Amino acid sequence: MSGNKADISHQTASSGESSLRFSVGGLRDGFIECVPIALGVAGYGIVFGVLARQAGLSVAEAAFMSATVLAGAAQLIVIELWEMPIPVIAVIGTTFIVNLRYVLMGAALRPWFSRLTPLKAYGSVFFTADENWALTMGKFKSGSQQGAYLLGSGLAIWSFWVVATVVGAIAGGAIGEPSQYGLDFVLSAVFIAIAVGLWEGKSSLLPWITAFGVAILAAQYLPGRWYILLGGVAGSVVEVIRFDE
Repeated sequence: MSGNKADISHQTASSGESSLRFSVGGLRDGFIECVPIALGVAGYGIVFGVLARQAGLSVAEAAFMSATVLAGAAQLIVIELWEMPIPVIAVIGTTFIVNLRYVLMGAALRPWFSRLTPLKAYGSVFFTADENWALTMGKFKSGSQQGAYLLGSGLAIWSFWVVATVVGAIAGGAIGEPSQYGLDFVLSAVFIAIAVGLWEGKSSLLPWITAFGVAILAAQYLPGRWYILLGGVAGSVVEVIRFDE
């Protein structure tokens, strides 16, 4: 039984890879469909802009960080650590740990992106964020062959994120404390909405509970942000074991 399931899965993935197309239409669809989520991300971008100014960064410096890093969680954590002199080791180490989850996310994209040219694949991956990765995986799993969807949706998030950072940095003095407007909860709300869309029923329960439990324990007993990576790895391992049974 498990052998048949593996064969079917392999055939499906191979078929999807061979017919994957990278088109302007896919890029456009990705951008347009991600705009509602990008608006939510923009709320968080304003928060980052405000905090970046409070930490001493100029508007240009805050915008440059958002344009080149494009990692909201890592950027916000770095701003919390920001002081003079800059604690380089702490900043790099924390960013590395928080962003290790992208290794898992990139591996999940490989069955489809391995058939794209390196320029298309790695150019798209640069614009990967948690939100558009989840949207893209949902598209691929539903049978979509739009290889440019990740890039299009990523460009939507990138553009809104950078613009919102500039707005937050400029208006930082007027906005004051972001939490009083509820802006600190925007990204959490976006993640919850995406998670609901990815729910596949009872089959998702065990991996999700495992990831949640491991993350809680790691946050309780380990320093830093290891709980993000460990929770993701634990959930992924359970899903792989469950699938192979």
